[in-house]
Amino acid sequence: MTLTSDEINTAIQDLDGWQIVDGYLSKEFTFKGFIQAFGFMTQMAIHAQVMKHHPEWSNVYNKVKINLITHDEDGITELDIRFAEKAERIYMDMGL
Repeated sequence: MTLTSDEINTAIQDLDGWQIVDGYLSKEFTFKGFIQAFGFMTQMAIHAQVMKHHPEWSNVYNKVKINLITHDEDGITELDIRFAEKAERIYMDMGL
């Protein structure tokens, strides 16, 4: 079920730097270099496969931009929030 604007805003209060951009839950992560950025994407790819929820994302050298939306629901859902929370945990575990 698609979350309301209020539900999204409440959920992302605890997510550092996440914001709504063009209807997506979005954030750009910065790493020390390409290998670290790619390692983050690899860990998140495994999580995405387990969740059966795949992000729209891009990587340029030391940056990974993630845009989340649940296409089946045509909006942001709890799946997107959970994916963002996992991304934050992995990023923090990397010491960043």
